[in-house]
Amino acid sequence: MTDQTVPPGAPGIPPRWTSSAKSAVGTAAGPESRIWFTISHGILNEVYTPRLDTACIRDFGFIVTAKDYFSEEKRDADHTVVLIEDGVPAFRLVNTSRDGRYRITKSVFSDPDREVVLQQLCFEALMGELSDYRVHALIAPHLVNAGAGNTAWVGDFKGRPMLFAEARGTSLAIASSVPWTARSVGYVGTSDGWRTLKRGEGLKPEYRCAPNGNVALSGTLDLANSNGQALLTMGFGAQPEEAAFRAVLSLQQGAASALKKYIAGWRNLQNLFLPLDEPRDPRQLNRYRISTAVLASHRDDASGAIIASLSIPWGFRKGDDDLGGYHLVWPRDLVETAGGFLAAGADAAAKSVLDYLMAVQEADGHWLQNSWLDGRPYWKGVQMDETAFPILLYDMLLRAGAIERSDAKHYAPLIEAAAGYIVRAGPTTQQDRWEEDGGYSPFTLAVEIAALLVAADAMEAMGKSAMAKYLRETADHWNEQIDGWTYATDTELSRQLGIDGYYMRIGFAGSDGAFGSRGLIPIRNRPDGNEALEAGLLVSPDALAYVRFGLRAADDPRILNTVTAIDALLRRELPAGPYWYRYNDDGYGEHADGAPFNGSGIGRLWPLLTGERAHYELAAGRPEEARRLLATFEASASIGGLLPEQIWDSADIPERELFLGRPSGSAMPLVWAHAEHVKLLRSLREGAVFDMPPQTYARYVKSAPQPAPIVWRMASKIGRIAVGRILRLEFLEPASVHWSSDNWVITTDSECRATGVRTFICDLPTQSLAAGSQLRFTMLWTQQGKWEGTDFMVVVGE
Repeated sequence: MTDQTVPPGAPGIPPRWTSSAKSAVGTAAGPESRIWFTISHGILNEVYTPRLDTACIRDFGFIVTAKDYFSEEKRDADHTVVLIEDGVPAFRLVNTSRDGRYRITKSVFSDPDREVVLQQLCFEALMGELSDYRVHALIAPHLVNAGAGNTAWVGDFKGRPMLFAEARGTSLAIASSVPWTARSVGYVGTSDGWRTLKRGEGLKPEYRCAPNGNVALSGTLDLANSNGQALLTMGFGAQPEEAAFRAVLSLQQGAASALKKYIAGWRNLQNLFLPLDEPRDPRQLNRYRISTAVLASHRDDASGAIIASLSIPWGFRKGDDDLGGYHLVWPRDLVETAGGFLAAGADAAAKSVLDYLMAVQEADGHWLQNSWLDGRPYWKGVQMDETAFPILLYDMLLRAGAIERSDAKHYAPLIEAAAGYIVRAGPTTQQDRWEEDGGYSPFTLAVEIAALLVAADAMEAMGKSAMAKYLRETADHWNEQIDGWTYATDTELSRQLGIDGYYMRIGFAGSDGAFGSRGLIPIRNRPDGNEALEAGLLVSPDALAYVRFGLRAADDPRILNTVTAIDALLRRELPAGPYWYRYNDDGYGEHADGAPFNGSGIGRLWPLLTGERAHYELAAGRPEEARRLLATFEASASIGGLLPEQIWDSADIPERELFLGRPSGSAMPLVWAHAEHVKLLRSLREGAVFDMPPQTYARYVKSAPQPAPIVWRMASKIGRIAVGRILRLEFLEPASVHWSSDNWVITTDSECRATGVRTFICDLPTQSLAAGSQLRFTMLWTQQGKWEGTDFMVVVGE
């Protein structure tokens, strides 16, 4: 490449990704080909290879020119996308220029045998003759999650003219079934093919190598002798020669052969899923198969991991500093998606998720906020529901028969370590499920408590009855405190609505152990980064998790009050039906003028929450309302059937492609939403919430456990307990408790006992003390041989 002509303008403008509003995603159904592709605006977008978390191009589209004419299919054409066959993520794209001069039809899919994406192209001249037009391919390499530092060149492989790029140990090569009449490379924004074609200069064949920059590849197709048709293959490999070899091999074998095998693979995979569709409604069959295809297309067969989305939210404004986008693994999304697989009857895929989680669990028992496929951390926040969810997945698999009872002990270390982390670090969370605020989150609490009961069952089955008893008592204590931690009363909103209170979005948790509705909760992602509201003024559908996970009945008066508050503040009726916001004053979404989220904005409607509300309605005994909400949920999908993270909730802004009730610029597809869709179909078929843990429902809704000890911790000190209750002191290291109930006249020393999960407890006999009694105590830290040096007091109340 040293003798090649280098174009001007190095290194190009700062790289950007592309639209996150995908109209299609796909991959071959099998482990042989490790390549995933996305489609938006009628063209190929990010292609991921050899791993789901590794994007390698920005986009690959076509430009049409003629005398005094320039048209780009992604900007200047109307687009349609259809599945080549229901349930098979191979797509036929039809892009018709708005001026009526041409039509481009493409079939897009990947080779089931190797890392190659194929595009079968047909160009039609709707005005004039085919010979009047030139069709040019334009490709933007972003190899290994970055647009900078790529090198592009024009070259040959075994005498076949091709286009090449490489960076960071990965290469791509593009081959065509028809000759190239011109090829060039350039730096984006200055000397790339788009720029020279737009200026009417044509491609610059002398621009043959563009090293180390934000680069683009361009090639003009000779369609004169092929009736406007061509097959283009884009191969990837560790070396340019490997990428070229794969592209050429797929080209030689042809599109028909590859597509036949691709379709057969997906037919076989779809036949493994349960028939959850309604036979009388073929449209629902299509939607269900789209959801199962989305789940399967985001799963890494080798590891069992599943990423959140093959997209980068508002990618067109994001550059190389946002390496992860949503093509990362979040344990919460992972388990929710595993639940979708399980609901669809794909037990093996769901079980592989648990095996993956076991491999990447941290030494202290928790899981990272999110990570790359191999477990390397991306963000390092702690979200307690993400440590609890894997325990619930274990239980679902066990109940479904995907884990044999005899094999359950294999997962005991995972469960014991995770449960231990929950009791040590919970019940508060550093971040809620929206990754924003810490405190007492109803959603997190529901998942934590359910997980502790599941863990207790598992430990009991392992013969660890004392540990099981401790875990159940912890769950019972936390469940008893839910209302104190998260139910706000006598607020301005409750008085307006005529209710006594409601469950908050998140209860305040002070560093001194104080809690309640008066503490301030920061509002993230708002223009004023210092904005905060009283906890009691924030409402979220998250509170319905108390019903979803079996802690409260759907008709519990406090749940009904909360539904009233949720609907008053967060429900929005659109033509398709009701949708909900995450919480009031949410800032994660576009700005008022439709400008993309840039660290601040206005939260938009989440279709996922309509699916969750449908589950609540089913739990409340209203299946017809749940079915109505299912239709609303499905109505949010794109024309290609993909469910978005958010939909636009304001007047149309066509220039920003924002339309009322249609997908916004955040992530699409949201795999979590597709998993919720599958679970909702299963729940409706069975007439019960599919993923509700039976342990919680039996213990807290159908009956009531004996009162558990009231827990005192150094991080959450309590000053009063009710008459007849046991006070439990709980520490993170061994201790001897020196205590007295008569102002130190008579003293007792009690050794703490180990629970087996790195906590140490001492139960003091306060149940026999009369009202007004004062229990005083201090601690000797036995490993340190050091007294705490402070006396503490708890009063026995009325």
